This record gives sequence, structure tokens and C-alpha cells, in this order.
Amino acid sequence: MQVRPSDSVSTRLAEHITREIDSAGGWIGFDHFMALALYAPALGYYSRGDLQFGWFPASGSDYVTAPELTPLFGKAIARQVAQALHACGGDEVYEFGAGSGALAAQLLEALGQTLRRYTIVDLSGALRRRQRDRLMAFGERVRWLDSWPDAMHGVVVGNEVLDAMPVKLLHWDGAHWFERGVGADKARDGFAFVDRATTLRPPPDESLEQHFVAGTTIEIHPQAEAFVATLAERLQSGAAFFIDYGFPQAEYYHPQRTGGTLMCHRGHLADSDPLDSVGDKDITAHVNFSAIALAGQGAGLEVLGYTTQARFLMNCGLLEDLHGADARVLSAAQKLITEHEMGELFKVIGFGKGCGFDALGFLAGDRTHRL
Repeated sequence: MQVRPSDSVSTRLAEHITREIDSAGGWIGFDHFMALALYAPALGYYSRGDLQFGWFPASGSDYVTAPELTPLFGKAIARQVAQALHACGGDEVYEFGAGSGALAAQLLEALGQTLRRYTIVDLSGALRRRQRDRLMAFGERVRWLDSWPDAMHGVVVGNEVLDAMPVKLLHWDGAHWFERGVGADKARDGFAFVDRATTLRPPPDESLEQHFVAGTTIEIHPQAEAFVATLAERLQSGAAFFIDYGFPQAEYYHPQRTGGTLMCHRGHLADSDPLDSVGDKDITAHVNFSAIALAGQGAGLEVLGYTTQARFLMNCGLLEDLHGADARVLSAAQKLITEHEMGELFKVIGFGKGCGFDALGFLAGDRTHRL
């Protein structure tokens, strides 16, 4: 495929992906494509230094996350972290995919000197620079790593990190499964979906296949599941809490969801075409929390609980924090807990290892039985 010469980062990213496709024989899996689109050094969406997070499109941002909405989010999460640190005897927090650093700042502020160290593991050098600026006041208590620590003792947090992990796409034609990958579209000077025969299958559930409609496309999450398995290996004692949008498996692979959950975000608008404007927008997939829970259990973690973001935050004292709050604070907090905003779609799953306790965030409204 011929790519018109340009100085734009997006064009250089397209050229880079095209070379990857050519060197692979004309086809790469969608997970490979997604990884390049998001994380290719200096070119991918999260690697180029753009402003991804913000309240309004006028800021140049593409979407807003819970910590940017209000610091009360981090204040509530901090109560769960503090309980877990006390129960497990730790004094370090590990955050994966720390974004703008907003949640880190809120946790550090709320936990105070009880927290010896805050470790951020982030692949994006551009985001790391923003995090350093935001967290400068906390000095040497904050450190950054490019990869997993060999061993961890403490609490792991991840807000909207699982959804950003590359996924594989499977397509069902009514009789056979195909892996949906990406090839060059020479006519459009861009990219196109290309299906190939595969031995990959959806998660093992005998009832699933008979319910899929011909033409259905779904995601599977081997990278996210491998991430949780690695967490189980490295976490010696402590807990982990992941907040993200998603469903249990029965809802995730609902027969009416024929197009899967893959979504893109740009300028606070959503679309479903990840092959367009590559590098200029986020690409995500909702989380299959059943698969995440099974990956953790299979690797030796205990599931502490699973519930909605709304219930988790209320269990952690968010409503009490709103007493006497002004209208702006109340409006922001409402977005965190109302069903039509983030309250129902976003879920929280907790894992533990080497210490037992009843996690505060799941004391009411636990939905582990639905996984």
C-alpha cells in the first residue's frame, strides 16, 4: 500500500502499521493492530503526548475518567486501600496505567504518611511526564517502573486499565469461527478487516455457540487474562482492585450483542470504527469480568468481591462525603453513581492473596454470584 508522504504523526503511524502488515505477509491479528495504534513508541495514541483526559472537547481531550470528575472518587477508593493495607500489613500501592496521575494524587493525599511508597507502572513515556509534573509534591515516595516488579506486597489499583489492553476479535459465520485481523486496503489507502480460519474459540461455555447469530463478532481477552495471572504470580501478599466498564460473561456474550463491545473515543464522541483515524482516537473493549475472575482464581488469587462502581463507592463512604457539598461537587459525584452515567456500567472486582478480610467496598451489593 502506498501511503502519501506527510509529517503528521498519524500518517507516520499508518506507515509503521503498514510495514508491520507487509512484513507479516499481509495480515496481522487485531490485537497486534490495537497495540500499535495505542502504544507504538512516539506514534501511538497513548505515546504521543496528546491530552486524552478532560472534561470538555474544547480542551482537546477525548474522554473523561472518574478521577478527573472529582477528587471524591479517589477519597472513597482510599478507604478501601487503607483497609486492605492494614489487613495485609503493607505500606505500598501499585497503580497500573495511571493516566494523568489524578487518582495517584488523590490516593497519596488521602493516605498521607501511612503510605511509604507509590509505584506507577506505565508504558507511556508521554503520560509519565504528565504524571511526574502532577505528583512532584510527593517527592521520592513516588516511583515509576517500565515493567512488573519481581515481587509485590501491598495494594494494586487499576482504573480503566483492563479495557485498554489489546483484544482478539472472533467472527462467527453461522458454522465456523474466524479470527478477524487487519490488512491493507489499497483502494482506500487505509486498512480493512480480513478474516482467517482459526482454532481460537470463545470462553468454554457449551450454551454460547448455539446462541450466536451468523455474522456476530466478539472479543476475547488473552492479554488481560495473562495480566491477571502475572499479578497472581508477583503479588506475594495484598489485594488488587480494578475499576472498568464491562459485564459478566452471560451479558458480555448476549445474543443481541452481535457487534461485540469494541468502541473508539475522540472529542467526547464514540464510534465503532477502529480502522479510521488510527492513532487519533482511543480504542477500547468492555471487560468480560467472568473471564478476569476465572483467570485470577486459576492463578491462585481469591475473589474478594464484584459489584457496580456506584455500590462500591457508596460502601466506601462517598455519600457521607457529599454532606454539605456545593452543586458542582454534587453534579460530578452524581455521574459516578447514577445508572445512566458510570454507576451501573462500571464495575469493580477485587482480588486478595495471602491475607483474609471482608473488603469494605463489597459489604453490600456484592454480585460475585453473577460471574
